[in-house]
Amino acid sequence: MSRSKKTRKGGENSPKLQPRVKKQDRAVATGKRKETGNKSGSRHNEALIQAQAPQQKAAQKKDPRHGSKKPVVLVTSIAPAEVKAPKVKQPKLTDEQKLLKLEDDPRLNQLLDMLEEGRDLSDADQQWLDQQLNKIEALMIKLGIADDVDESTPAQAKVLSDDELFDKFESGSELLKDYQEPR
Repeated sequence: MSRSKKTRKGGENSPKLQPRVKKQDRAVATGKRKETGNKSGSRHNEALIQAQAPQQKAAQKKDPRHGSKKPVVLVTSIAPAEVKAPKVKQPKLTDEQKLLKLEDDPRLNQLLDMLEEGRDLSDADQQWLDQQLNKIEALMIKLGIADDVDESTPAQAKVLSDDELFDKFESGSELLKDYQEPR
């Protein structure tokens, strides 16, 4: 069996194309022949331009070269408004100022109030709150401020003598009497 080569022709059922016609013949057939652009050399042939358009003498004086004829300023004058002053660096905040700034944050206060009321926070708010509280805690440790220091830890507990402990106990018992109800 011989091999038959595939063709792009669809055969009898395929749509028929019109025969190809050259561009020149198409222009003649439609009756439209359009000449585009100026003839070559027309830009430099002044006699031809004057003959075709004598009323356009103002256009004759125009420079045939392309581009802007606007004069270019070679020396720039620096205006005082254009000179940018270097930014003044703010002094670095001390740890105490950073701590105060963090504690005065309205968003932090609002989220803490929401937590106290028992509302649930979104994940993004909870994460931001945790970061801020960690920063505050780190600054407090750095500054040596104890928020809720547990006295039972051996590293921070003061060693008191027996007499000091007894005096502390006695002063506490007197304060306790103020709060007790008489029977």
